[in-house]
Amino acid sequence: MNKLASATSPYLLQHVDNPVAWEPWGEEAIDRAAREGKPIFLSVGYSACHWCHVMAHESFENPAIAAILNRSFVCIKVDREERPDIDSVYMAAVQLLTGRGGWPMSVFLTPDLEPFFAGTYWPPEPRHGMPSFPQVATAVATAWAERRESVVKQAGEITAALVRPEAAAQATPVDAALLDAAAMALTRAYDPTFGGFGTAPKFPHAMDLRLLLRTFARSGRVHDLEMVCHSLGGMAAGGIRDHLGGGFARYSVDDRWLVPHFEKMLYDNALLGMAFLEAHLVTGRADFAEVVSSTLDYVLRDMTDPEGGFWSAEDADSEGEEGRFYVWTPDEVAEVLGGSDADLFCEAYDITITGNFEGRSIPNLPVPVATVAHRRGLDPAELSTRLADARRRLLEARSRRVKPGVDDKVLVAWNGLMIDTLAQAGSVLGEPRYVTAAVRAAAFLLARCHDDRGRLVHQWRRGRAGGLAFADDLACLASGLVSLTEATGDPAWISSACTLADTLIDGGFIDEATGGVFQTSPAHERLLLRQAELLDNATPGATGMTATVLARLAALTGRERYRRAAERAAEAAAAIAARAPGAVPQTLLAIDFLLGPTEELVVVGSRSLPDTTRLLAAAWKRFRPRGILAVRDPADGPTEADPRAGLFEGRPGHDGDVTLYRCANHTCEPPLRGGAAVARAGETASAEAVHPRGAENQTATG
Repeated sequence: MNKLASATSPYLLQHVDNPVAWEPWGEEAIDRAAREGKPIFLSVGYSACHWCHVMAHESFENPAIAAILNRSFVCIKVDREERPDIDSVYMAAVQLLTGRGGWPMSVFLTPDLEPFFAGTYWPPEPRHGMPSFPQVATAVATAWAERRESVVKQAGEITAALVRPEAAAQATPVDAALLDAAAMALTRAYDPTFGGFGTAPKFPHAMDLRLLLRTFARSGRVHDLEMVCHSLGGMAAGGIRDHLGGGFARYSVDDRWLVPHFEKMLYDNALLGMAFLEAHLVTGRADFAEVVSSTLDYVLRDMTDPEGGFWSAEDADSEGEEGRFYVWTPDEVAEVLGGSDADLFCEAYDITITGNFEGRSIPNLPVPVATVAHRRGLDPAELSTRLADARRRLLEARSRRVKPGVDDKVLVAWNGLMIDTLAQAGSVLGEPRYVTAAVRAAAFLLARCHDDRGRLVHQWRRGRAGGLAFADDLACLASGLVSLTEATGDPAWISSACTLADTLIDGGFIDEATGGVFQTSPAHERLLLRQAELLDNATPGATGMTATVLARLAALTGRERYRRAAERAAEAAAAIAARAPGAVPQTLLAIDFLLGPTEELVVVGSRSLPDTTRLLAAAWKRFRPRGILAVRDPADGPTEADPRAGLFEGRPGHDGDVTLYRCANHTCEPPLRGGAAVARAGETASAEAVHPRGAENQTATG
């Protein structure tokens, strides 16, 4: 057994019985490399990574290959989700050396932690023009033994090349032109046939889609909205969506959203849930709302820890096969449904004898359900009801299959994203259980995810909390707490959000020279490089997410230090936004909010009043991308300790009536009470009534 047995990471524990003498990242392993004069083989992956499993089975479980590694290297295994700081540093090296990146990530380092050779997956024997992993490891070991001075020099040159000049040194105005340029760039990358951006493999780009909703709201360009509806409609109908259990896989390996890479990540479902929710608000499409509900129901059913937090991922593989859990044959469907119901389901969801994935079929909707109903001479509502019952029965049958593995660690940043989506979705859709789940998760994180000094940590698993929180942990959780404040009116959540924001500003996360945000603080382990994290990846980056939440907090609290820090963070990434907007979509979302105009809705009224309930429901039914909502029940007493106190100052309530105070673009309307307030809160901007091309492609699943 190697030295991974005491790890909390499910990914590291997957490798505990490898013959490779793995060690976790830490002083012990690094000191041994220096003491023995050996290079380090650094292997980075994550528990739901299919090709990580493949390389582990082919190479790391192979005693002969393990012998090469153990003889010549100190072997360190890292979970990229547990240590995103390490992953970020060395992924930059992989991309520099190979022109691409991905996992498994394989990097050879000097004992001083400088990279000198890197790649991703290598097969156990030469294949398709690729050298074998034993060939690579042997060649690297030989170079270290015979040409060490040259290797060390090369490592120093690579490290120097990784230190990039900060883009903020270039003067770039932060204005609406950046948003328009981003929309134009997305238009050029847009796939008009299947939706989405670029070619296969095709990723969801949830942040880009949310940005297009905002540029549509600003400009009225219907094409911006068409791109969103077409893309989301394709995903909702495609195999990338789990039509039985809900939720989305990480990406599609083809360009038509049919064949997914079957792993499911918490962050994708949080980000896509928010994109579908906002698209529902803009268009009124009921099918988008149904996608939100099925996605969140999946998370609450299959990805929620008994303590209240949300797990990280579900594996792509089961029974040794990728996707085996999710695919069907007509005979398997007939065994569950029987007769005409099986025929209907197979026709609607593309379950065929030949299959669409390795001889089996991934459920998807090639045509709308209404089209199938027309073919069959059935009432669409009746068919939807029958298909809903069929999905329920098939899901029950599927639950008896061997399930994919679950990575049950709770990551604070990803939980913050899910809390944000749950809080807003519960309010928009009138589903209190989503808000309740968000409250429970937030309370759990604040109560349990801290170290012995009371500092927020990065992760928790089965009672063990660890790893000092990174900037995105603080920012994402703070953003979720802001949405919880708006959803519940409870000032305790925004007080906690302000504490996290203050830690970001005062805790050494901000680059004083540029305003960009470091992922780590001076209290974290010192790594090879420390640079502001300006770019977004599959999840929002530290700079963009910090700018977003500080802008929201500034609007709610009036605290100028939050606004200035948000503006400086946006300015730090502005040059990148001008040159490559797809690299910083979260920063562009923050810029949209900062540019305004901001709409303030202040609601003062008893929660027991029916008009208060109606007013809040109406307010949540509107798309308010630059809006804030502050709710106060006069029965709650004085507001001095509430960070939103400035919004409530001079805005009293009235017995027996709810009162709405609305300000927009620095102009306040007269307060409205009772039914008039409800009507004003529910007024819909004319842009929201547009029905773009793509509405006819609704994916209603019944």
